[in-house]
Amino acid sequence: MPGTVVVIGGGAAGFFGAITCAEANPSVQVILLEKTTKLLSKVRVSGGGRCNVTHACFQAGPFAQHYPRGHKALKRMLPHFGAQDTVAWFEKRGVKLKTEPDGRMFPVSNTSETIVDCLLQAAHAAGVQIRTGVGVQQITPSSPHAFALHLSSGDILAAEKVLIATGGNQKTEQYQWLADLGHSVEQPVPSLFTLNVPSSPFKDLQGVSVPKAKVKLTGQKLETEGPLLITHWGLSGPAVLRFSAWGARLLHGQQYTGTALVNWVPDVPEEQVRQQLLDIRQSSPRKMVLTNALFGLPNRLWQRLCELAEVPADVKWAELPGKAQNKLIELLIRTPFEVHGKTTFKEEFVTCGGIALPEINLATMESRKIPGLYFAGEVLDIDGITGGFNFQAAWTGGYLAGKAMAGL
Repeated sequence: MPGTVVVIGGGAAGFFGAITCAEANPSVQVILLEKTTKLLSKVRVSGGGRCNVTHACFQAGPFAQHYPRGHKALKRMLPHFGAQDTVAWFEKRGVKLKTEPDGRMFPVSNTSETIVDCLLQAAHAAGVQIRTGVGVQQITPSSPHAFALHLSSGDILAAEKVLIATGGNQKTEQYQWLADLGHSVEQPVPSLFTLNVPSSPFKDLQGVSVPKAKVKLTGQKLETEGPLLITHWGLSGPAVLRFSAWGARLLHGQQYTGTALVNWVPDVPEEQVRQQLLDIRQSSPRKMVLTNALFGLPNRLWQRLCELAEVPADVKWAELPGKAQNKLIELLIRTPFEVHGKTTFKEEFVTCGGIALPEINLATMESRKIPGLYFAGEVLDIDGITGGFNFQAAWTGGYLAGKAMAGL
């Protein structure tokens, strides 16, 4: 049986791995190291301080489709600990979760502190030793299943098994201490960001949103759908965050420039859009175009689209020039936005990239290169779209690693 297990990283994956290991095998000494003075910092800020714990999708295949990187890995991992297991885990410890209409799951209390407190209490009850302000500068394998951890304090800590759960990093060099162990690192680049459109003619409509829009990158296959929000710097909302996640490497390669096309009515085929405009000319010829928004679009957005289509301010439907009508149809389906740069979405910075997945045994999260070394969470080349998917990857990976480290 292992003697000492050290978990490096005091985030979601680290805590879950430490708790799982300590609960599964109380004879193991589990030590959790966090280099900062703050524990579970991302858990605290996620979901606007409510903590989007997971997503209400309880089949591994469909759930895994929400990961731009790592979906094949998650498809194999989730049957062992999926969203339904997460819900049960927290409920067993007195924390009930609720499901919102879009599938996101939050604590009923509506505060992330409930999740933080639950994890801290579970770690304490399981006997996990938590040390903050302790960084690990180097890991030296001293023999199979034995490691020397060189700490920032100058001390050396011995361990039989080590779990790396240090989260994502923005720069490749921040993974160097892991590359020194012989692991390959997929280049980290940002994911989950909003789009900057400095020349946007919609800037003054900040706060206007639509429940469903389609965003496409010209000249590429990249295309996503979802709620879209106009901001003073450009575009945001779930449609854009999905766009940035699926296109993380592509957009990085283009230096975050390009033309994004927005379809404001993605559920209405182009011919039907054209027909609807013809129909309203027949049914409501005397109504003003500018003041009668179609397709359920917000009035301010409709008026701006009409202005851009050069629809005269006082024109009635019966008098709408054909050229303006065609331009309006084009803008409804393909409004161009010239993207120049990105903005991090709140505090929820996510990277794609990290430790290459072929080097990990997905059944146990153990390194295929170094026995006794385990990985979980965002340090791996796994990342999901918003909606609780990144946390679920952390819970799942932490659980599998914890079970394996406990010797079970």
